[in-house]
Amino acid sequence: MSKRRILLKLSGEALAKDNGIGIDFEKVLRIASAIKETCGKDIELAVVVGGGNFWRGRSNTMMDSCTSDHIGMLATAMNALALGDALKQVGSDVRVMTSIEMKEIAEHYIRDKAIKDLEKGRIVIFGCGIGSPFFSSDTAAALRAAEINADIILKATNVDYVYTKDPRKYDDYEIIKETSHLNVIKEKLRVMDLTAISLCMENNIPIRVFNLNKLNNLKKAIKGMEIGTVIK
Repeated sequence: MSKRRILLKLSGEALAKDNGIGIDFEKVLRIASAIKETCGKDIELAVVVGGGNFWRGRSNTMMDSCTSDHIGMLATAMNALALGDALKQVGSDVRVMTSIEMKEIAEHYIRDKAIKDLEKGRIVIFGCGIGSPFFSSDTAAALRAAEINADIILKATNVDYVYTKDPRKYDDYEIIKETSHLNVIKEKLRVMDLTAISLCMENNIPIRVFNLNKLNNLKKAIKGMEIGTVIK
């Protein structure tokens, strides 16, 4: 049986409390349990986490943008550690890797090591983005997916599909169930930033966008079921 290698992209808000701040550990445990129940011998799973529940950019216009991004990267490390701990609690074998060296708390990201861990059935969580400012965690997800030869990126969101317009603001929106990377760029659809979409297009990595908040959607997405919007 051939294995599927999946890169799951979780926003910081996916782990947050209802007010969007901090970590809701019950919510994180639910995500960890869904991953544990779904990932078997035929699935290899890596995860990239954002940091929006702790840091959403410069708190004032005087802050240096590089400093702001460095703070954001550290926020993703906290989320990576929290998710890693939850996965251990439910019995998963997990490794947390960061692109900024912090050897006392996590492994430094090395591509070959990450791939070997995946092949051994470990869940690998990537923190700290790509380790450089000016790049989003979505771009980190696209880059890591390309580096580990992932078959697909699963982007967990709080909406059911990709839409032609924001359904919260407009009534004449249309649901998009399937589209191309190029069309996402041309139509400026709000899926991922341009760098992330371009990386996925250049490396032929499909993206499935789905609603994490719907019951069992994470399990369905990992299993490869047709939910949400697919971009390929």
